[in-house]
Amino acid sequence: METIVHTIAPVFDAHSRILILGTMPSPKSREQGFFYGHPHNRFWRVLAAVLEEPLPQSVEEKRAMLLRRGIALWDVLQRCDIDGASDASIRHGVPNDFSCIFRAADIRAVFTTGQTAARLYRRFTGADCICLPSPSPANCRVPFDELTAAYRAILPYLPPAKAL
Repeated sequence: METIVHTIAPVFDAHSRILILGTMPSPKSREQGFFYGHPHNRFWRVLAAVLEEPLPQSVEEKRAMLLRRGIALWDVLQRCDIDGASDASIRHGVPNDFSCIFRAADIRAVFTTGQTAARLYRRFTGADCICLPSPSPANCRVPFDELTAAYRAILPYLPPAKAL
């Protein structure tokens, strides 16, 4: 078990309307310096499909898509003990301080990418959230079309798409 400190800055601006939270960046995400960096993680493919956007490739394209569409992105934990990318192994979690996002943006809903993130968010904040299925390769039992259908829950909270 390794103690990991979150070093990836949150993505948000004054136009963000929803906040999507993972649990903690995976080793591949930490290596890339951005969220959902494992090549088999389906987050970016699902989000692009739901938003009817081209699949972003670079960190800059991913960040631009999020901000253009009113999506803030971060993780629940600032620090924890974890084995690899296994949420089930998390111990001694310390939450991120979400106040910077809530002060800057009119966040209408908080979503999590999995049960562990939802449980931790509720425990640390006392606030509710909408739990989406995990896009992790470890959760491949959920087919892509079902994952995409579940993630469409974000759409009612988002502003209209800006011209690409």
